[in-house]
Amino acid sequence: MTTYEIIAQAIGVFAMAFNVLSYVQKNAKTLICFQLFGTMLFATNYFMLGATIGGIMNCIAVFRAIIYLFEKKTKATHTGWLVFFICVFITSYILTFTVFGKEPTPINFTIEILPIIGMTAQTIGYKLQNAKWMRRLGFISSPTWLIYNITQGAIGAILCECFTLCSIVIGIIKHDIKRPAKTE
Repeated sequence: MTTYEIIAQAIGVFAMAFNVLSYVQKNAKTLICFQLFGTMLFATNYFMLGATIGGIMNCIAVFRAIIYLFEKKTKATHTGWLVFFICVFITSYILTFTVFGKEPTPINFTIEILPIIGMTAQTIGYKLQNAKWMRRLGFISSPTWLIYNITQGAIGAILCECFTLCSIVIGIIKHDIKRPAKTE
């Protein structure tokens, strides 16, 4: 592994820490803040590894996180934002094969759509502005990114999705499952 690849992987590991910790946050705004920092680092990580669609999706995700973080000023709950982001994701998918030169094979079509599915699920969670639903939709987003990351050899991102799945489960147990009232 070259020095460049080691740096790329190290950035991915650092990004992982932010994303994993995001799902155990109690409120949606804090969750989004953690993911914003992780997303910026993952964009760098993916581009350094040559995983173009992963880098593009994370650049879009930075903008998306800012929109949903300042939801009152940006009117983020308006359905137009959800439609806008989904259209941008689909456009990015098409550009991957037309402009960015990814070979259009059945395997590449399948692999490159996975981040689109993951980002769409996550964006729906952001629109809902509900940490409980963000965690639930993470069960769609995280596995699709995990498969993509394995194909790209993104070590930090692979670890991130493994830890994220565990973090989602912890968050659901801690915040979402009603515990029976204690009787004395």
